[in-house]
Amino acid sequence: MVERLHARGDEVLVVSRGRSVPDPWVPVRQLWADRHDLAEHADKIRAFAPEAVLDSCALTGAAVDAVLPVLPEVPTVVLSSQDVYQAFAGLGSGRCEAPLPLTEESEPRVQRYPHRGSGLPDVPEDYDKLDVEERWRPRGATVLRLPLIYGPHDWQRREDAVLRRLRAGCRRIPIGAGNLLWTRGHVDDIATGVLAALDTRAADGRTFNLGETETWPVSTWFTQIIEAAGAEAELVRVPDTALPPDLTLTAAPAQHLLVSVARAQAVLGWAPGTPAEGVARSVRWHLDNPPDGPAWTDADTAADDAALARA
Repeated sequence: MVERLHARGDEVLVVSRGRSVPDPWVPVRQLWADRHDLAEHADKIRAFAPEAVLDSCALTGAAVDAVLPVLPEVPTVVLSSQDVYQAFAGLGSGRCEAPLPLTEESEPRVQRYPHRGSGLPDVPEDYDKLDVEERWRPRGATVLRLPLIYGPHDWQRREDAVLRRLRAGCRRIPIGAGNLLWTRGHVDDIATGVLAALDTRAADGRTFNLGETETWPVSTWFTQIIEAAGAEAELVRVPDTALPPDLTLTAAPAQHLLVSVARAQAVLGWAPGTPAEGVARSVRWHLDNPPDGPAWTDADTAADDAALARA
């Protein structure tokens, strides 16, 4: 998003802790600060005089409370998540919690703090995008609920469950039912949607789902990854209970997470690309930029072999 804003001539001030800055990167102003300490830099914010704000990483209500007194009341876009829907709770509860497709009016999640006690790295115990939305909404902010995002620089490396096996020379990959429908979005398409929301005053104060308009089951997504990598590998159906931990996403779900992006298309004039194109671009980048550290171990081989033995 910063690259897009800079390319079109906007003057950008990036507020960041500075822990993960791309190198090389576009020449923009940078303010090194934790958002909870932004009040200490109020003079720099006033001097920059922003005409718009993009809050891309608010994870908790406290994280919003820390910046609201410092930021001016200008058009604002806030990145939220589709985990605010009750349907998301169904992924963990093993029950069907909501009808599909999900729209912006679908039932919000009843339980708060969905990752409390999970031990996920860099996820606060009080993480909840519902708190974030509630804090920003009185300011007239535009809320964008994002899907499962993939593409270049994805720190979660969502395709790597397949790619790490292809790198290791695996030709048989165990999967479960593989029928989960979970709306995804290529990072480039999401960036286009964010900029459209920044530029569209008819979007102010409203909530939008972003994501691809086509959603293939996880098994087909895995097949697209294999084809984009130019590899030959077979997806082998095994019992869900036999799946290695990094393939549990392929187990049979009780709840799908399929969203409608019709509002974003109508109001923002937004048109995401097709999944096959997005996966191909993403896979090319991840093949050229493998993760650091050991990609495959003897324990991984043993886990796959044990699963495949139960095919």
